[in-house]
Amino acid sequence: MEVNPLLCVIPAKGGSKGLPGKNVRPLLSHPLIAHSIMCAKMCGKIDRIAVSTDDEGIADVARKYGADVPFKRPAELSTDKAAMIPVLQHALVECEKIYRDKYHSLLLLDPTSPGRYPEDIEKAIDILKNDESLDGVIGVSEPEFNPLWHCVILKGGIMKPLIEGASRYKRRQEVPQVYRINATIYLWRRDFLLSEKASNWIEQGKHSVVKIPEIRAIHIDHIEDFEKARVLLEAKIINFPWIEK
Repeated sequence: MEVNPLLCVIPAKGGSKGLPGKNVRPLLSHPLIAHSIMCAKMCGKIDRIAVSTDDEGIADVARKYGADVPFKRPAELSTDKAAMIPVLQHALVECEKIYRDKYHSLLLLDPTSPGRYPEDIEKAIDILKNDESLDGVIGVSEPEFNPLWHCVILKGGIMKPLIEGASRYKRRQEVPQVYRINATIYLWRRDFLLSEKASNWIEQGKHSVVKIPEIRAIHIDHIEDFEKARVLLEAKIINFPWIEK
């Protein structure tokens, strides 16, 4: 089933509380949001890159790096409590109106998770294209610890397994492999994204995954996250292929 035309949406509201100005904060001499734009531009399977923002400063940076900013995100979708799915639904509907086109799928690239590569995106697109039963493809990575093996909660001050039945695994090698959603890639078919099921997509949709190394599963919410990413990049432990070496 065709996934193109494919709309890439990069959501970037202003007013971040965890790290003020994070979307335009320089990382390797480029604003943080620019890395997601440059990555998307290297992927030949994306038809349009649109930034959804309420902030003119972010919009100016996005345009400078070659993304479209076809609308201003409404105030009610720019609060800390606004969910991401309505933001994407709004972007999809608006872009279809403005560009007079119907997109078959939408790719969400969170600018605060810049560690995905163009080939990761292309792999996700191929997975969705080759399996018409799928509603979407999600970026995941294998965490440094397995929650089945390590995670506990306290009940009345007594330690209990987080996941019921996990104690049946007696050896590390017996524990099933676990992945975490790492916010690098979210790819959905248009009709699923616009349906009521999208608000609870994990349980109500059928999704596959594209695996990304945990070292590249960067997610920047606070200054500590930003500094960790900066150190990894400057030490060339990880590299961004859109940055000249």
